[in-house]
Amino acid sequence: MIAAYRTVAGNRNLVRLFTGEFVSGIGDWLYLVALLVVVYRDSSDPFLLGLIGGARIIPYVVLSVPAGIVVDRYDRRLVLIVTDTIRGVAMIGLAVNTFNHGPVLLTVALAIFATCFAVFFRPSIGAYLPSLARNEAELGPANSVFATLGEITFVIGPAVAGLIIAATDLGWAFVINAISFLAPVAILWGLPSNDPRKAKAAAAHVPETATQRASQAAEPGDAATGGSPRAASATAAATTAPEASGAPAPVAAPAPAPSVTARDIARPVAGLALLDTVAGFLFGGISVALVIFAVDRLHAGEDATGFLWAAVGVGGVVGALGSSAVVLRPNLAPVMLAGAILLSVGFIALGFVETLPLAFAALIVVAAGALLAQVVSDTVLQRVVPDAIRGRTLGTMQTVSTLTYALGSFAVPVLLTTVGAPIILGVGGVAIFVGSLATYVLVGPFFQRGAATEAAATVLARVARLPLFAGVSPGALEVAAQRLVAVPVAAGDVVIREGDPADRFYIIERGTFVVDQLDHGTGAPRRLRTMGADDVFGELGLMRNAPRSATVTASSEGRLLALDGADFLELLNAGPEISVRMLDRYRAAGTPRN
Repeated sequence: MIAAYRTVAGNRNLVRLFTGEFVSGIGDWLYLVALLVVVYRDSSDPFLLGLIGGARIIPYVVLSVPAGIVVDRYDRRLVLIVTDTIRGVAMIGLAVNTFNHGPVLLTVALAIFATCFAVFFRPSIGAYLPSLARNEAELGPANSVFATLGEITFVIGPAVAGLIIAATDLGWAFVINAISFLAPVAILWGLPSNDPRKAKAAAAHVPETATQRASQAAEPGDAATGGSPRAASATAAATTAPEASGAPAPVAAPAPAPSVTARDIARPVAGLALLDTVAGFLFGGISVALVIFAVDRLHAGEDATGFLWAAVGVGGVVGALGSSAVVLRPNLAPVMLAGAILLSVGFIALGFVETLPLAFAALIVVAAGALLAQVVSDTVLQRVVPDAIRGRTLGTMQTVSTLTYALGSFAVPVLLTTVGAPIILGVGGVAIFVGSLATYVLVGPFFQRGAATEAAATVLARVARLPLFAGVSPGALEVAAQRLVAVPVAAGDVVIREGDPADRFYIIERGTFVVDQLDHGTGAPRRLRTMGADDVFGELGLMRNAPRSATVTASSEGRLLALDGADFLELLNAGPEISVRMLDRYRAAGTPRN
């Protein structure tokens, strides 16, 4: 992580962007805690509190796809500026209404309005961030740093909210969040634009030139390759099928799998969905009802709500660290049961504690168990569900889990006040444990890694350590590891050439490679850097859908692991920012920005 921070620190644009989003992320968590406290304080109505919790999920269900379309059509930087500005104005409205003790329904309406524009943040920042990386070496560390900063805001924001609630009027929390939006807006004005329409127009002029260069590179005696036949093969490997080039040999190539249908995977998917549904219902409810728990159960005051949310953030970090140490095991059944037991015990204990420190500890256990169980669930799904039906399977499960989360957000606050915390959380904890046993039976052998060879397992462990994939689920890494092809290279081989289309991603297994870029002033190449084992290259062009920005040449004999562009993008889409992405499904009803 220190190396990642050092790499990102050299890019001024990334530093400025992360600084602004870090400030805004703290403000978002502060706002979320204050919102729930305001609604409950002004209404004393758990029904209304549950209503806002459930209703604020609806924009994510309805607007996520349209938001993605907008992000792919318009300048991502401008989308971020506009949506941040609108949300800042909504925060001012919330502050004015709170200071004047206005109607609580107006507070609810403004919160839902702000959430409609919060939906645009994640697809916008995910598409915009790669455009600020100057080269491939910066992109992986940038993703890793961004995810880490997001987790830190989850701990700091609620804690600051608790201090503000204890010291001053709640309206100031909304004022501070409105001000926090000024940081990214002001910074974004000074950053480069990223308009996908212009990028597509520029890319339209590349293929003819790239083809000519590729054909020239394949000719014996070419000055750039030194006439090496292996160099021609390495260059062709980036533009032709492996069988045609003759160079790449599959790493742990799996045997052709029989066709898998939805019926074949119904049993394990149902098992995973069962645990996800039970846990999501309870976690969705407690995330909204923490203010009731803090005030009525613990008698710790409204400010305790922020400290309890900070405990959830701490638990998420603990769970993320724990999952990274165990989820690459061949058999994930014990890991799933361990996460479910932590989740179950944490909820049961939370129902009986009566002091803030014990509640803080119980929530750490709950959040850590939830993250661990969810990481295992996502990993097994990646193993079980084939590409052909993965999208519809995951989409169906996410719709069910989102609706279940919303139902819990609505029902649990009411049940806590009518039935009581010991009963509702105790029964819920037992239900989670029983559900985990049913999941264990239904999923069965699918918890175990398939027929991956020792070579594939070694590649998987190597890839999992790379900063670029810090946010990708182990299941997706397993799939990608079996698609990697080995590319042997000799000294002097040109792997990728500046100006060629980007169609492959590379991991250096061994050897030394140099990166050169033409100086547009002199026309002479200049050396950018030297890379060695475990360095990666080629991802920036794929993510930008742009031509290669530099030439990579082997300066010694070596071996590369290559992944086709489509497979690489599928791998990244499987889930960057693992701890943030997993916790988003079990966080408060309105997903924060970071």
